Amino acid sequence: MGAQANAAPVIIKRKKVVKGDGHHGGAWKVAYADFVTAMMAFFMLMWLLNATTEQQRKGLADYFTPTIPINRVSGGGDGAFGGESIFSEMTLPQSGTGGTDARTAQEENARGDTGADINDADKSAEELQTIEELLIGRGGESAVMENLMRHVATRITDEGLVIELFELEDVPLFARGSDTPTQLLQDLVAIISATARAVSNDIAVGGHVASNPIVLANSPVWELSAQRASRVRLLLEGANIDSKRIQRVTGHANREPVVQDTMAKRNNRIEIVMLRDTYRD
Repeated sequence: MGAQANAAPVIIKRKKVVKGDGHHGGAWKVAYADFVTAMMAFFMLMWLLNATTEQQRKGLADYFTPTIPINRVSGGGDGAFGGESIFSEMTLPQSGTGGTDARTAQEENARGDTGADINDADKSAEELQTIEELLIGRGGESAVMENLMRHVATRITDEGLVIELFELEDVPLFARGSDTPTQLLQDLVAIISATARAVSNDIAVGGHVASNPIVLANSPVWELSAQRASRVRLLLEGANIDSKRIQRVTGHANREPVVQDTMAKRNNRIEIVMLRDTYRD
């Protein structure tokens, strides 16, 4: 009994067996994600270099260029502008780093900055809008006037206000195959002349004709379109439009159809352009 009381206690150790290497954290996942992102950026860069033009690559480079650069020209140059004067008429526009009023830089041309005053451009646009409203407003004066204005379409472009006079089926502007104007065209030119006399914009006239259904060895489309444009010029001058205001008379033949069917009557048309101030010279 006493011997058992003095006996050393029995200690049982249980060893925990762990299979595998255990958990080392998620740092490797972050590193792997950074690697994949870097590779994606690399391949994107290689694709852009291969799929873009030199001008597009230059635009991408300019996008990431600092807003206020000290010198955009890399390379030797003693001056603050890479060795060139800010008044250089040749080197800066050619390198795409600057320009003058006479030779604008490519960046300025892409933005539409040609040295023209923005206020002048807005004023010119307002004047063209006024002319268009005056012309369209005449269409509601009477049923006859409204019927005439079915042959008129207007649009404002960079060149100016384009007033398009076009034929409809069985309602021609000229006698077939000639430059003899119909009464419809004479009435339309009279309306436009009355509107044009209220402004001082210079005028350009362009003639367009439809393609012939039969291929001819000597197609008259060039001569006919030019003759019709010239006849409209005479009608304008006969309606008290100063001949000095007419800056250009052009025959475009059948090269600029407005509908898919090049033989459609709708392609027989005259375009009278009220030029912006910048297109007068």
